Amino acid sequence: MRVAMVSEHASPLAVVGGVDAGGQNVYVAALASALARRGMEVTVHTRRDAPGLPDRVRTPSGVVVDHVPAGPARPVPKDDLLAHMDAFTAVLRDRWERRRPDIAHSHFWMSGRAALEAGHPLGVPVAHTFHALGSVKRRHQGALDTSPAQRLDEERRIVATADRIVATCTDEVFELRRLGADLDRVTIVPCGVDLDRFRPDGDAEPRPGGRGHRHRLVTVGRLVERKGIADVVAALAGLEDAELVVAGGPHPDHLGGDEQVAGLRSAARRGGVAARVDLRGRVPHEAVASLLRSADVVVCAPWYEPFGMVPLEAMACGVPVVVSAVGGLVDTVVDGVTGLHVPPRRPGELCRALRWLLADPARRARLGAAGVRRVRERYGWDRLADATLRVYADLVGHRPAELEPPAPVALP
Repeated sequence: MRVAMVSEHASPLAVVGGVDAGGQNVYVAALASALARRGMEVTVHTRRDAPGLPDRVRTPSGVVVDHVPAGPARPVPKDDLLAHMDAFTAVLRDRWERRRPDIAHSHFWMSGRAALEAGHPLGVPVAHTFHALGSVKRRHQGALDTSPAQRLDEERRIVATADRIVATCTDEVFELRRLGADLDRVTIVPCGVDLDRFRPDGDAEPRPGGRGHRHRLVTVGRLVERKGIADVVAALAGLEDAELVVAGGPHPDHLGGDEQVAGLRSAARRGGVAARVDLRGRVPHEAVASLLRSADVVVCAPWYEPFGMVPLEAMACGVPVVVSAVGGLVDTVVDGVTGLHVPPRRPGELCRALRWLLADPARRARLGAAGVRRVRERYGWDRLADATLRVYADLVGHRPAELEPPAPVALP
């Protein structure tokens, strides 16, 4: 099966941790590689964002990354990319007219628009994963939402016309239903974890003074406001024997000029915890597992979260997690079993949950062990690639005998 993935701003080759490089990049790279291991011919179409990039790159797993010329060959914030999507779509249509894929799987709303406009006239079925919905973003960010004004209408059109919506969590399905989605055309396939990299028995980053010196909290993610890292810093003020390591944001050499870093440093000074907050900047993805294993607890406290891959990675490493009870985190983290849920934007309640967990090593060990079991049973990429392949096969119409059709979503 020839699979065309469309991911206009999130290249599978990007360095994760920048302003617009995060979970979607990891998702696209991991899913594409897992499908290629199953014999699929996978091409990922992403926008060329640097002048020296080759037209096509073949990854070690056999995935071809096609750098589509659309707009300037430099980084452009994703909220400014809509003006270049007609050019992106025209290139896709030309590529697919010359060699038609069996299925297109688009990621994020602008990719959905491009895939539908390029693929449907050629008879290419389109599966779409939103990764984030504009309606949710606007609800939480209000006037701070920088999305193009057309986003909500475009998302409704994708919901109405895509052959299948691949949602990543239950919460997203409820949002899709509000947008008018036909639940017979919605399938849940969550994000996954690299089980070879994220495991409990690997090396852990050494801690100054050793593990008995003070507890370590770790949070990993982009330093945008909605990720709630300032709330974690505020919670630290009530945890006198804990330090916080924050991984994400600009390259470590450029921390001094970053506005988000300056805001977090100011918050740490106001809370009297500046000496216990370590802002690392961008950490290579291959070093994240070692950092997670060094933590007593991994914290993920966003205001909202479409899915959230870091808690899964922490659970796979055997580390308990404390998360905001929002979005996909409600599905992946079982409250009281693999971690704890807290309300978003409530540093006081976050502090109390962390204090309770840090005071009981045996409880942390139990939650950590349960997290490993849950992730290995449910969230390995090979398992999720099989679930995605069932969606593709159902749309293409030649399902191998061993593949059952995907079950439609049933909600009350």
